[in-house]
Amino acid sequence: MPQRATTVVYIATSLDGFIARPDGGFDWLTEPPEGEDFGWAEFIATVDAMIMGRVTFETVLQFDGWPYEGTPLTVLSRTLESVPEHLRDGRAEVSSLTPAALLEQMAGRGHKRVYVDGGKTVQSFIELDLIDELIVTRVPVLIGQGLPLFGPLDRDVDWEHVSTKTYAGGLVKTAYRRQRS
Repeated sequence: MPQRATTVVYIATSLDGFIARPDGGFDWLTEPPEGEDFGWAEFIATVDAMIMGRVTFETVLQFDGWPYEGTPLTVLSRTLESVPEHLRDGRAEVSSLTPAALLEQMAGRGHKRVYVDGGKTVQSFIELDLIDELIVTRVPVLIGQGLPLFGPLDRDVDWEHVSTKTYAGGLVKTAYRRQRS
């Protein structure tokens, strides 16, 4: 049986910990200065597959172009039956497997490092102790209410600080590694 893939979250939050407004909007995210991607290209080159929740996937479909070219994406959903035709060429697929079973399947396909995205998806993976690394970029804006990155937990989940990097405009990116006993 293959060992599960390493999982990593790469996400931005407002200073008060929200990933989106209550309606899912993220207009509060600052537009990067010309030529600055805040480490995105370097990060995406370290993963060989992605898992994303349905709501986030539906948001990404509204972007101009496909932002994950070269990285296969699995949409985790119990309601979505397929991805749009233009993504059925191996770029995206839908799965209703449990998070643990999906990670096992991905490891069986040779995926070693998987990017997990989407608020509820990230929360469910954390609840199941299936996230190995967190990379969180804080944007210096308070939005007051919205969709939080983290949800309720029935226990403490310990993390080790790996690194922190600051960017022009006050963005602060911090990486953590899950500490398990």
